[in-house]
Amino acid sequence: MLLNSSNIRSTYKSEDTEEILDKLFYRPVGYGLAVISKKLGFTPNVVTFISIIFGVTAGHLFFYRDVKINLIGVFLLVFAESLDAADGQLARMTNIHSRYGKIFDGVAGNLMFISIYLHLCARYVIEGGTPWIFAIAAISGLSHSFQSAMSEYYRNFYLYFVTGKNIGQIDELEDVLKTYNKLSWFKDFAKKILLRLYINYTRQQQALSKSIRKLYRYIKDNFNGVVPAWLSQEYRKYNKPMIKYGSILTTNTRMIVLFITIFWANILYYFLFELIVLNLLLVYYSIKEEKISAYLLRFAKDKGKGN
Repeated sequence: MLLNSSNIRSTYKSEDTEEILDKLFYRPVGYGLAVISKKLGFTPNVVTFISIIFGVTAGHLFFYRDVKINLIGVFLLVFAESLDAADGQLARMTNIHSRYGKIFDGVAGNLMFISIYLHLCARYVIEGGTPWIFAIAAISGLSHSFQSAMSEYYRNFYLYFVTGKNIGQIDELEDVLKTYNKLSWFKDFAKKILLRLYINYTRQQQALSKSIRKLYRYIKDNFNGVVPAWLSQEYRKYNKPMIKYGSILTTNTRMIVLFITIFWANILYYFLFELIVLNLLLVYYSIKEEKISAYLLRFAKDKGKGN
């Protein structure tokens, strides 16, 4: 059977890092879309571009206070998120990976939520709310960017330390800047723009992750980038319980809150959820991860001396 569970699981990044909603819905649907896309000859970037169209359109439909129109918007956004899952699954199925594809995927998510935020703010103002909602949404959007960046960053490190995968997904700011400076605005305009955005994204990630990067560099310098089995086991022991917190900072949780807000609550509550609840979680998550990474670095140095 084409859509059997083993086929779908083969496109997971890892069993540990997949969210429950992804396993139950987005991965099976995304896999089906990835198979169709492969037959049609679509690349992951084409699938990402299509997801932008559906996601941005969904944002517009949230402007209207009409249950039927909003439900269509929900369907389009869920479909856009399914396509977002499909582009990564297609990349793993076809072994098509690139830094620019990863950046474009992130840009797609940002464009979707920019559309959602702008249309929700316009709806709020038209209904008599304060125009300051746009400023609140802008700060909320910046928070969203930090939250997603840190969740993705630590997930990539988890894949590297525990499964040996994703080493190509961990970028040092210095390397990104070197690549950026080599590109020409005239010949490589699109790549230059994407890397400019990615530089800001990478700075966000590295601002709150000094200990994990020290551990990463220690493994690169002392073990040629190959994580010893004893460190992999210790890393998983302490970091697997942290995955649930990183998952809350990603799209699924905020989409649930978004849908509740659109149909039953004041739009301001959604932005307050991002600004207060998710930022408090981000602080806890980052501090906890850094403490774990500092311990693991000491553990690796002590173990290395013993060997």
